[in-house]
Amino acid sequence: MMILHSHPASPFVRKVRIAIQMLGLADRVEMRDADVNDPADPLRRHNPLGKVPAFVRENGSALYDSPVILEYLDHLAGGGFIIPREPEARFAALALQALCDGALDASYLLMCEGWYRTPEQRVARWIEKQAGKVERALTTLEAASPALSGMPNVGQIALACLLGYRDFRFDGTWRETHPRLHAWHDAFAAAVPAFAATMPSSG
Repeated sequence: MMILHSHPASPFVRKVRIAIQMLGLADRVEMRDADVNDPADPLRRHNPLGKVPAFVRENGSALYDSPVILEYLDHLAGGGFIIPREPEARFAALALQALCDGALDASYLLMCEGWYRTPEQRVARWIEKQAGKVERALTTLEAASPALSGMPNVGQIALACLLGYRDFRFDGTWRETHPRLHAWHDAFAAAVPAFAATMPSSG
């Protein structure tokens, strides 16, 4: 049995959980909630960075973070499912994943401002820098939302998780100004049952 060190609020974990369900691997993976703030949590034995997701293979070796895990899951399922084999499609999917992951990183850093700093400690330039990354990413994605046909690829999974995280942590403020992404999100949710099944919870 393989193990996924998880957290219910992590969009990066959500990417992996969606892929596991889409690829029919759910019966081979045990989900284990991790406490990223606990030095004694087993997570740190498998990922020295103490970050989720971390994935433990059947041979005991660990993989991290989400892009690497997704590539392994695709390989495990036979390849060519969520990471296209054809070079142009492959690199387009990987580039889309990188853009969405970057916007997720910036979104998480904005949340950290509120979690770890008092209002007096917050730096406006830093907040504006992270918010700018998110807005530029959403503007780019609004102008060229990826077509949905067949099994979603890693980039499309990452985009859905980005929009879901903006709903979860930022009250869905992106929807009013990004109608094409709004429609894309709803189409993805309708086509991929795993998206609703992996809805984040507080934490």
